[in-house]
Amino acid sequence: MIVWLNGTFGAGKTTAAQELLDLLPGSTLYDPELLGSGLRLMLPAKRFEEIDDYQDLPAWRRLVVDTAAALLTEVPGPLITPMTLLRQEYRDEIFGALAARRIPVRHVLLHAEETILRARIAHRADAAEDTEATEAAASTRRWSLEHLGPYADALPWLQGDAHVVDTTRLTPRQTAERVAEAVRTGAGACDIVQTPEPTAETLAAGVLLFDDQDRVLLVDPTYKAGWEFPGGIVERGEAPVHAGVREVAEELGIELPRAPRLLVLDWEAPKPPGFGGMRLLYDGGTLTDDRISKLLLPGSELREWRFVTETEAEKMLPPVRWNRLRWALRAREQGCPLHLEAGVPVG
Repeated sequence: MIVWLNGTFGAGKTTAAQELLDLLPGSTLYDPELLGSGLRLMLPAKRFEEIDDYQDLPAWRRLVVDTAAALLTEVPGPLITPMTLLRQEYRDEIFGALAARRIPVRHVLLHAEETILRARIAHRADAAEDTEATEAAASTRRWSLEHLGPYADALPWLQGDAHVVDTTRLTPRQTAERVAEAVRTGAGACDIVQTPEPTAETLAAGVLLFDDQDRVLLVDPTYKAGWEFPGGIVERGEAPVHAGVREVAEELGIELPRAPRLLVLDWEAPKPPGFGGMRLLYDGGTLTDDRISKLLLPGSELREWRFVTETEAEKMLPPVRWNRLRWALRAREQGCPLHLEAGVPVG
């Protein structure tokens, strides 16, 4: 298990983590910031000029999961992880990948009001003892203050996702005691669907559903970053079209009256760490307002659904999925399915 202590600078994550080591038997401190430092030494400097934060590196996000899994083969756990994580799509990617590894997460937000955070940040900087330490502290203070705005922006989703511990009037020990009690009672558990990571090429079936304005339905999974079509991996021995119908029923509570027709068959090239495979998109037809009003939203799998235009979809979908949707819409207009290889029509 991982106890993820989230919160911005000054919330008390590091000191609480140290205290938690005494309160949770077998626990080990796991600091993903060390992975960022390592990548900074190994990757070309130019790569870091292209990003604002090492969390923007896909390699860092993957290493966070892989390293946690490796550590849990060496220590009993839990891993205590004091790490600020403000971008929801990164939370989806990391926590979803941990769920796929069957590693449970307790997400705890250590929170304090901005005035308190500013006072703590200033106090930390003022405690520097020499010139070099003063300069480093000043740089850290600027960095910390710059993150107060993004933290405020992220607070609505953080408070809805994590168990909140207000550290305003708590000592580090008291904070750790609150967190330990929350862990013991199961608070902060991330109820994410456990989708196993593929070990080879996969076959996946998606279904496009439309409203009366011909907008297409996209869903926002909790277990991975980015918007997606309703659908999923075809199980062993299962017909692809039946998989698409099953996934729509499981995800959205929609029972399709008939087998949807094929729009696109696309071979997705392997791109490490992904294995690629065959992707099929079907036309699930137009939903009436009554059926739309009854759409379900299973919290363990989907966070949101939305009908969007083709132009809006381009801004929401990763390029590979957007290209597949673009060709699927053309196939729907023409009434003829298309065969793609790596997103390019063939034949």
